[in-house]
Amino acid sequence: MSDPATPASPPAIAGPEDFAPAVRWGVATALAEGARTLTAVDLAFGENWPWDDADLHDSLAAWLRLPQRRLVLLAANYDDFPRQHPRFVQWRRDWAHAITPFVAPDELAGTLPTALFDDRRLSVVRLDPVQGRGRASLEPRTRLKWHDQVDAVLQRSSPGFPVTTLGL
Repeated sequence: MSDPATPASPPAIAGPEDFAPAVRWGVATALAEGARTLTAVDLAFGENWPWDDADLHDSLAAWLRLPQRRLVLLAANYDDFPRQHPRFVQWRRDWAHAITPFVAPDELAGTLPTALFDDRRLSVVRLDPVQGRGRASLEPRTRLKWHDQVDAVLQRSSPGFPVTTLGL
């Protein structure tokens, strides 16, 4: 019998349909292991991300209630996000204090990976955008590689995707 605190082995990401389940696994694993920060990165967070999943919202809400928890989003733009993930946009209003979206500068937007990683050892990355293949890992070195690449972009990024938009 396996220890419930030990995460299942990382799932294979053989195509686009495997990415959302891998992200769900990644979030569940990071939360179970006590991660304080989750970082999600994509050009525009397309349809392969499970942001509208009600179970994911419940898990993230329970995690965000804990002290010093933060979800960081980094994208080139959020233009289609409200249309593709309307439930997440609504749900996020209650968690705006703990969810920080950033917009990458235009000159670095092309370098953004499609990835989810935590502040410990987890990484879920789509390596081949055409075929949708990727890799989920619990190796600290792999996570550090993605963290360093994304951190360089985050340092030059600006806050974006406001919770509400004001208009006349």
